[in-house]
Amino acid sequence: MKQSLNAKWIGAAVGLLLIVFCLVGWYWSMTPNTFSVKKRVTAQADQAAHLDVPGYTMTTSMIMVGEALLNKPGGYLSNDMLPPGVLMDNMPSWEFGVLEMTRDLALAMRKDFSRSQSQSIENPHIAKAVPQLNMDNQAWMFPAAESSYQKGIDLLYKYRAELVDSADGQSQFFTRADNLREWLKLVEKRLGSYSQRLSASVGSSRINTDLAGQRKARQTSPERQEKHVRTSWWKLDNVFYESRGASWALLHYLRAVEIEFADVLEDKNALVSLRQIIRELEATQQTVWSPMILNGDGFGMLANHSLVMANYISRANAALIELNELMNQG
Repeated sequence: MKQSLNAKWIGAAVGLLLIVFCLVGWYWSMTPNTFSVKKRVTAQADQAAHLDVPGYTMTTSMIMVGEALLNKPGGYLSNDMLPPGVLMDNMPSWEFGVLEMTRDLALAMRKDFSRSQSQSIENPHIAKAVPQLNMDNQAWMFPAAESSYQKGIDLLYKYRAELVDSADGQSQFFTRADNLREWLKLVEKRLGSYSQRLSASVGSSRINTDLAGQRKARQTSPERQEKHVRTSWWKLDNVFYESRGASWALLHYLRAVEIEFADVLEDKNALVSLRQIIRELEATQQTVWSPMILNGDGFGMLANHSLVMANYISRANAALIELNELMNQG
């Protein structure tokens, strides 16, 4: 009797623990909502004049996205070593997507936005922030990933403080079309990669176009002219949520670009193109009503969430390429 009673208590305790883990995991899986960059930046500005300082909005958007990554429900989960965090993979994938877009922008800040010409000196705060943001996303100690990312955010705060200090003059931000174009090139390749990986949820044969347009070009390892590409069934949801996280971050960064580069975009007659990209990225953040990411085959009976996401990202990327062309025109 005692053994049977103990077994029941143990079973009940395990069952209760599993229910708690499921509820906590569900809460931690809630991604942050999109927000108005203009309203948030205005709320953070100490003075109204700061809103007109070049770079203030862009830097603040990076800070807000970084803080949302670290302070959302459950905090940063990619390096969790205990349940339920260690059992979750969708949210860590979302976090990695946000992180990748933030790293690209930080690199562009270091190479282009904070510098006037190729012979200019890089900003020391941004130069230190980039390696902090490039810490392994799964590092859990010595140092933990989130502590490294927080240091990067703190350095962005210092950079922003120097931007609004007109007497300092050490930190600069240049709203030049060529600087914006260099960052857009990084974003193009990032979105192109996501589009291909999402589309591969349905296996397809693809022609090798690696050397297209270059007669004398060579590559290290020759590949077949036609190859079958398919994303593993086990990684479909990971790719989906990584793309969703990257789109979430890029959406806010482009909203900041709309404010920062308003004069440049109007001069190039490119403001409408940017707004169309933002519209496509907003569509990627629609609620997923299905309890799991479905992978219907082509025109089959079930939906294919990956192909829907690939559609929005491909359209955004096509508009982004056109925007980059406009930036290149005189």
